[in-house]
Amino acid sequence: MKIALVSDAWAPQINGVVRTLMTTTERLRARGHDVDTITPDQFKTVPCPSYPEIRLALGCGRAMAGRLAASGADAIHIATEGPLGWAARRWCIDRRIPFTTSFHTRFPDYVAMRSRLPADWFWPIVRRFHGPAARVFAATETLADELAERGLPHTHRWSRGVDLDLFSPDVAPLPALAGLKGPILLSVGRVAVEKNIEAFLSARVVGTKVVVGDGPARAMLEKRYPDAIFTGALHGERLAAAYAAADLFVFPSLTDTFGLVMIEALASGVPVVGFPVRGPIDIIGMAGTGMFGGTVPIGALDDSLESAIDRARQAGRAACVTEGRRYGWDRCTDQFLAGLASTKVTKPLVIA
Repeated sequence: MKIALVSDAWAPQINGVVRTLMTTTERLRARGHDVDTITPDQFKTVPCPSYPEIRLALGCGRAMAGRLAASGADAIHIATEGPLGWAARRWCIDRRIPFTTSFHTRFPDYVAMRSRLPADWFWPIVRRFHGPAARVFAATETLADELAERGLPHTHRWSRGVDLDLFSPDVAPLPALAGLKGPILLSVGRVAVEKNIEAFLSARVVGTKVVVGDGPARAMLEKRYPDAIFTGALHGERLAAAYAAADLFVFPSLTDTFGLVMIEALASGVPVVGFPVRGPIDIIGMAGTGMFGGTVPIGALDDSLESAIDRARQAGRAACVTEGRRYGWDRCTDQFLAGLASTKVTKPLVIA
C-alpha cells in the first residue's frame, strides 16, 4: 500500500508524537508498505512562537498539492494540525478525497496555558480541522469519548507501543545516576509549562528527583529547584538506562493524550505515579493495577503526588514489566492500517 503521511511534528523534534510517527513509519516500511512522509524538513520554515525547536512550514500549499498529486497514495493520513496538516486537508477536501487524521495533542489546553484564555475558545478550530476526516485516530477509549463530547464522534482506536528490545529491567542503570540518594524519582519528557513538571519538583518527598528532557522551562526550573538533577534529552540506550536507574517514575502532566513514557517506564520495571486524569488513568488505572486484569499494583494515581509516591513504593516491579510488555508495536501498526481510508473512494466531505 502507498501511504502519504503528513506531519508538522518530525525529527529533530523530540517528543512522544514524533517517536510514535517515526516508529510507525519504520514498522510500515518493514512490512513492505510504501510510506511517503511529508514533513517540515522538506520546506522553508520559521520557529514556532514559544517553541523555537518546532519549525512551521511557510507557503506550503502549492508544494503540498504537488507532493500529494504525485504520490499516487492509496491512503492519506494527516497527523497534526499545523501548516502542513491544514494544507493537506484543503487539498483532499477540494478533490473530495477521503483522508484520516489523528489527535495527538490537546492543542486547546496548550494554547490556553500560554494565552490565559479559555480552552473552550479553541475547540472550534480543532472540530473544523478534524471534522471532514473519515476517521480521527485516538490513543484511548477515554480520549475517544472526550472527542465525541466535543463533536468528533468518528474516532478510531490507535494505541501506542514500546520498544521491548530497548526498554527492559535487564538494562544496566545509567552511570551518571549512580550514587544518588534514593529513592530516585524520574520524570521524562519535554520540559515545558504544559507538562506540569513543577508539580513533581515541588512535591515534598524523600529521595532525588531527576528530569530527563529539554525545553523552554528548563533554565527556570533548574534555577528554582537546584537539588534536582537535569540531564537534558537522552535517547536510545542512554534513555533506557535512565529508566533502569529509577525507583519510581513520576508523570505529572494533566494534558497528555497518552504518555508514551509511562509504558516505557513500565516495560523497564519502574512503577508509575501520576494524577487521576486521562492518560495515566488509561494506562495505570484508578486502582493502580493496569488495564489488562492485573491484581498487583504497578503504580498509583492521586490528586496528591506525595500520597501517590508513597503508595507506589509497594508496587511490584515484575507486574510493571508484564503490563509494559502488553504494548507491542505490531498491534499498534495493525490498528493504524485498519483505520486508514482509501483515496479511491469518493464521498462527500462535510466541513465542520
